[in-house]
Amino acid sequence: MSACQPTPHAEAPPRWRMPRWTAWLGWAAFAALFVQGVIAIDLSPERLLRGVGNLGDFLARAFPPDAGGLDAIAWAMLETLNIAIVGVSVGVVLSLPFALLAATNTAPHPLIRTATRLLIATMRTIPDLVWALIFVVAVGLGPLAGMLAIVLDTIGFAARFFAERIEEVRSGPSEALTSTGAGRLSVIGGAILPETFASMTATSLYSVEKAIRSAVTLGLVGAGGIGVELAASMRLFQYDRAFMIVLLILVVVIAFERLSAIVRRRVI
Repeated sequence: MSACQPTPHAEAPPRWRMPRWTAWLGWAAFAALFVQGVIAIDLSPERLLRGVGNLGDFLARAFPPDAGGLDAIAWAMLETLNIAIVGVSVGVVLSLPFALLAATNTAPHPLIRTATRLLIATMRTIPDLVWALIFVVAVGLGPLAGMLAIVLDTIGFAARFFAERIEEVRSGPSEALTSTGAGRLSVIGGAILPETFASMTATSLYSVEKAIRSAVTLGLVGAGGIGVELAASMRLFQYDRAFMIVLLILVVVIAFERLSAIVRRRVI
């Protein structure tokens, strides 16, 4: 720019503005809830110090981990994996029709889309532990209750992301197939699903990781798996055996996370 040309004025940087009264009201409500929460949970330095001492006692009694009965723990871990893998597999398969009915560009009618999204939101909102309690009442104790809970939790998780990915699909390939006289199912199978396959695979793998962690906690309410062994060890104060179970869970979860990361890098 020439020296004789005037230098354009730069825009003033954005300045901090006084919040509106609604913002102050929101912050006041948050502060009140925070203070009320601190009082309700009885947070005090004495309790924290006592908790540190109790944690130290737990760790002292947990070391070294008890490897006795490792075969029973391994079978319980295998049952946990069965719950997670079967539940996720069924849940992912069922998530696809839910997603197609919930996506804007594939739903046959707005009312069906709204009802499906409400159903997906309901399955996602209710925690998997609550689903496990419901199915324990319905089908009894054991891995079947845990598997059914994982199915519904997976549908609530995966169907939402499947539907969002379907809505992001480019309209060009679908319009091209429609112009040749292809029906709705042909368009979905020939244009929409191939483009969403990589994203759906990644979401399905995340669902497996999530389900393994969930299946561990489901056993605490009698839904089968290694959570039953963990709960029994804690109730009997067998902290060394409980710590061995925690280590086994840690190894299995990390192994599946690494495996799913490798698969995602190859697929995406």
